[in-house]
Amino acid sequence: MSKNYRSELIFLFGNPVDDNPTGAMMEAAFAACNLNYRYITVKVTEEGFDAAMNGIKQMNIKGLNFTMPHKEKAVRYMDKLSPAAKIIGAINTCYYEDGKLVGDNTDGKGFIQALAEKGYSPNGKKIFILGSGGAAKAIATECALAGAQKITIANRTVEKAQNLSHVISTQTKCKAEAVCFTPELVIPEDTDILINATSIGLAPASDKRPDIDYDSIKKGMVVSDVVFCPADSLFLKAARERGAVCVNGLGMLVCQGVLAFELWTKIKAPQAVMAEILAREMN
Repeated sequence: MSKNYRSELIFLFGNPVDDNPTGAMMEAAFAACNLNYRYITVKVTEEGFDAAMNGIKQMNIKGLNFTMPHKEKAVRYMDKLSPAAKIIGAINTCYYEDGKLVGDNTDGKGFIQALAEKGYSPNGKKIFILGSGGAAKAIATECALAGAQKITIANRTVEKAQNLSHVISTQTKCKAEAVCFTPELVIPEDTDILINATSIGLAPASDKRPDIDYDSIKKGMVVSDVVFCPADSLFLKAARERGAVCVNGLGMLVCQGVLAFELWTKIKAPQAVMAEILAREMN
């Protein structure tokens, strides 16, 4: 019987990537499913990105992940984009379908899935997002496509929030508005879901939290943080003290990985294994 010594390859392109734990999570998932796949984390500079992308096209790989600073630049190498990726203008995952390279963004989808696992949906809800960067764009887009009633985006540079709210308002059926992220920002009383889509509170700056009026968080409000290390951020702790339902960033990180795994392999991901490994790596 012949043996197959060739592994199916998945690459992560980014810079910096030395502290990115995705490889550990994916390798554990491949092993759990007895798949001869390898996940290879590669430092690719902005200057070297074009050469790297041209190179992988000759390598018969299964797909890629992209992280900073390549998420927007990678779009132009795709043969096709998911509906969300078209709106966001950035991808973090690509895979082959019928010989074509398809770009997708699983960040926002991971948020929606993590929310669903807690029994909540953006459908018909009023959502307030802190920040207007890549995570905010992905989350706002997926919430809008999932039927959110209204999305408010707060950013210190209000023009960036206005740009994102314009995209959401014009390219989806959801209403969106921008506000300036001022100190001790008051969260509107009718907010259903509050999301910190900034990196404030991410280790090693885990002693920080977004500068909002925490007493404006109402009991029963769903509060989520994209910060995954620590999983229980100061932002979430303060929200929980006020009776909020909290969804941490670790769940979102696992869920976006689950979605990428299934796009590459076409089989169900071992989510429990992935969550366990990622939690271990974060500790």
